[in-house]
Amino acid sequence: MAKKFYVVWQGREPGIYTDWTSCKQQVDKFAGAKYKSFPSQEEAQAAFGGKVPTYRASAATKNASKTVKTSKGSLTAEQVQAVKAEIKIFTDGGCDPNPGKAGSGLALYRENQLSELWFGLYNPQGTNNTAELNALYQALLQAEKYTAGGISVAIFCDSRYSIQCITQWAVSWNKNGWKKAGGEIKNLDLIQPMFERYQTIKDMVQIYHVNGHVGIEGNELADRMSILAVDEREVAFSLYQHPLDIKAILALRAG
Repeated sequence: MAKKFYVVWQGREPGIYTDWTSCKQQVDKFAGAKYKSFPSQEEAQAAFGGKVPTYRASAATKNASKTVKTSKGSLTAEQVQAVKAEIKIFTDGGCDPNPGKAGSGLALYRENQLSELWFGLYNPQGTNNTAELNALYQALLQAEKYTAGGISVAIFCDSRYSIQCITQWAVSWNKNGWKKAGGEIKNLDLIQPMFERYQTIKDMVQIYHVNGHVGIEGNELADRMSILAVDEREVAFSLYQHPLDIKAILALRAG
């Protein structure tokens, strides 16, 4: 039997699935479920709207698939480590309170070794969503630089909202003249340029969701950078100039 790929546009976890059992779990008894099967991964990705940030393979096919799997749409620390990419960028945004003082952070790894930390974009009247979007935007800018040189990049973000904004929802918003049924598109000033940037590099960049504060080092470091931006009121997005002492950095205030 030929292998099929199942696109779930509306379900418990939208995305692409490699077996019917996993797809059914997302759409069974889900009101307004929208899904369809395709004969190839390429057709499924095109139908979904480009590269999917939460590509999933079932347990039954895990040994046959070279694609990194997700657990409930989110990568574990082990799966993050297994992703094949020369550059791995972790993003996070913090806001204290929400809305309130916001900042963004990045942790950049080369060949799975911490290489750079970035922090800034302090906004005294920001939100958690704007901070997360700003962090992902900076990751896209970094990714654009590296992919131009033929270097593979993977981005890991703990904000489903940010990922879905630029990889899923913005596809239809753009087609509809940046309008959506039922109201305004919040944070459009960020989402529009992010979507345009993503469209130019989406075939060369992987974007994955990870859960925050579950022991994924890169995510934890990006979190500390976002709060450092708040504490130091760093408006520019700046390279962290102190020694990359991971233990000491993780001891900083968390978001």
